[in-house]
Amino acid sequence: MATGKINVSVDNIFPLIKKFLYSDHEIFLRELISNATDATLKLKHLTSIGEAKVEYGDPKIEIKADKEGKKLHIIDQGLGMTEEEVKKYINEVAFSGAEEFLDKYKDAGKEAGIIGHFGLGFYSSFMVADKVEIITKSYKEEPAVHWSCDGSPEFSLQESDKKERGTEIILHISEDSTEFLEEGRISELLKKYNKFMPIPIKFGTKTETLPKPEGAKEEDPAPTKEVDNIINNPNPAWTKQPADLKDEDYKNFYRELYPMQFEEPLFHIHLNVDYPFNLTGILYFPKLTNDLSIQKDRIQLYQNQVYVTDNVEGIVPEFLTMLRGVIDSPDIPLNVSRSYLQADGAVKKISSYITRKVADKLNSLFKNNREEFEAKWNDIKIVIEYGMLSEEKFFEKADKFALYPTIDGKYYTFDELKEALKENQTDKDDKLVVLYASDKEAQHSYIEAAKAKGYEVLLMDSPIIAHLMQKLETSKENLSFARVDADHLDNLIKKEDTQISKLSDEEKEKLKTNLEEVITGKGYTIQMEAMDSDASPFIITEPEFMRRMKEMQQTGGGGMFGMGNMPEMYNLIVNTNHELVGEILNTKTAKKRERLINQSLDLARLSKGLLKGEELTKFIKRSYEMVK
Repeated sequence: MATGKINVSVDNIFPLIKKFLYSDHEIFLRELISNATDATLKLKHLTSIGEAKVEYGDPKIEIKADKEGKKLHIIDQGLGMTEEEVKKYINEVAFSGAEEFLDKYKDAGKEAGIIGHFGLGFYSSFMVADKVEIITKSYKEEPAVHWSCDGSPEFSLQESDKKERGTEIILHISEDSTEFLEEGRISELLKKYNKFMPIPIKFGTKTETLPKPEGAKEEDPAPTKEVDNIINNPNPAWTKQPADLKDEDYKNFYRELYPMQFEEPLFHIHLNVDYPFNLTGILYFPKLTNDLSIQKDRIQLYQNQVYVTDNVEGIVPEFLTMLRGVIDSPDIPLNVSRSYLQADGAVKKISSYITRKVADKLNSLFKNNREEFEAKWNDIKIVIEYGMLSEEKFFEKADKFALYPTIDGKYYTFDELKEALKENQTDKDDKLVVLYASDKEAQHSYIEAAKAKGYEVLLMDSPIIAHLMQKLETSKENLSFARVDADHLDNLIKKEDTQISKLSDEEKEKLKTNLEEVITGKGYTIQMEAMDSDASPFIITEPEFMRRMKEMQQTGGGGMFGMGNMPEMYNLIVNTNHELVGEILNTKTAKKRERLINQSLDLARLSKGLLKGEELTKFIKRSYEMVK
C-alpha cells in the first residue's frame, strides 16, 4: 500500500475548488461523466488503430445513487488506469492526461472525439463530496488499484480486486449536498448536461412492454421486462450528415430539444464545417414576436456533445440569439469567461461563419420559393431587421431578401421598392419618399388619405424599425422615410397640381392669430396649407425626426444621439380651403369661435390618438351639448 501527498502548487487545493474554480456545484456530474466518456472514446480509438488488444464491445456509463449510504457511483467501461497513471493523472493535478494522449496519437486519427478532462475536472467532485474513491482497472495487463482521498492533500493508493476493465468513482456526498442523491435531481442534471453524450448513460431501469405471445387472450396482460434506462441520445441529429436527414428528422430533433414547445419551427439551418475550425449544429427559426426581451438564450452550446451553456452571447451573433437549436464545437473551452470568448480569435471566426450561413440560407429560401418566404416574413422579420442593424456583412447580404411589405399585403425588395416609387413619390429634391405606417388601425385615416392620392404605404411595425430606417437613409442614396402622419402629404411629396388657397394672406394671418389665442401653450406649431376642400379642416402631424428620435430612445438608441428626453412636438396643419375653417374665420362672437376651434382641434387629436383622460371626458360632454 502506498501513501503520499498530492502534488499541487498550493497547500490545499480543495477550498480553492469549492470557492473559486466553478461557479455552479452541479457541474461536478457533467465533469465526471465527461471523464468517463473520454476514457471510453480513448479506448475505442486505441482498439481501432490496434494499440489496445482488447474487445471494445458495447460500453456504457452507469450512474448509481445509494441514498442510505450517501454515496453516488459513476461507472465506466473505458480504458481504466494503472497505478502509475493514477499517480500521474490524479495526484499531479496540473498535468493534463488528455493533452498528452492527443499529442501522442495526433497523427493516428483526428476523429477520435476526445473530450479531454483529466485533472481539475475530476477534482470538482470535492465540491459535493467529503471523500472520493477511485477503483480502476486498466485495459493493460496490470493490477487494479483503489485510490481514496478525504478532501485533504492526503491520499491512499492500494491494489484492488476489481476484475472488469474501466473505472468506478464513488462520491461520499457531504451533508450540505444531499440533494445530489435524489433521483429527480440526478435525472434533471443528466438531462441538462448529458442528454446527447456520445456514450449511452444508464440511470436505473425501466419496464418495457413486450408483444403478447401468439394465442394470448385480449384480456391477458402483455408481458414486460426490466431494461436499462438509457437517458441520452448518443447520436443526435447534428452529428449526422445533412444528406442522411429528412425534414421529419429535423422536426423530431426540435421536439427532443424543446418538448414543451408545441409550434413547429419555420425552417432549419444545418451547420457543418471542419476548417478553419470545427463546428456542427442545427439552428431553427421559430415563430417570433416583436418582444425582443423574452426570446433569447434558447440555443444550446455543446463541446463534443457535452452541454456547456444556453448563453451563447459572443459565440453566436447577438441578432441570432433569438433562434433555437444546438451548436457544438471542440474549439470552445468548457469553463471560460464571456470576456475570454469575446476576445478569442476562433470564436470570432465561428460567429462570422454562422452569420454567413444564416444569410445564405435566407437568400436560398427567398430565391427558391418567394411566396412561402413572404408568408413567413412576419415571423422572421425581427431577426433579419436586427441583423441588418447590428452586422454590416449581414446588412449587405440582406439586400437580396429583406422585404418591405405594404399595407395591402404586397412585398417589395429594396430594388423593387425604388422602381415602384420613383415616378410618383419623390420630394422637391428628387429624393425618394417612402411612406409607412406603424399601426394600421391608429393611422387609418392618414393611410386612406395617402392611398386616395395613389401613394404606396408600407407597413413597418417592428420595435426597432426607427433604427433600421436611420441606417437605410445613411447607407442608401436619395432616400427618406416618413410615417403617413409625419407631415401633410403635399409637403412631403412633389406635386404638379398645387392647390390655390381660398384665403388671402391677410385672412390667413388673422386666422392664425385667432387660433393662437385659443390653443396657446398646447405645444402646436400652426401651419396654413391649401388643400382639397374635402380634406380634414385640422390635421395633426408629428415631425418625423423628433418622433423617430423618441422611438429610438425608447428602444435603447436615444443615448447615442445625446438627446436626453425628447419633448412632445406637433404640427397643426390648417386646411385654408375647408368650409369649417372659413366659418371659424368669419364667426362674429369670440365664444362661438373658441368652441369651433376647440371642437375641431379635439377631433384632430382624437384621430391622432392624443385625446385622453379629463380632456376626452370634456370633449364628449361638449359634443353631446352641441348635438342637443
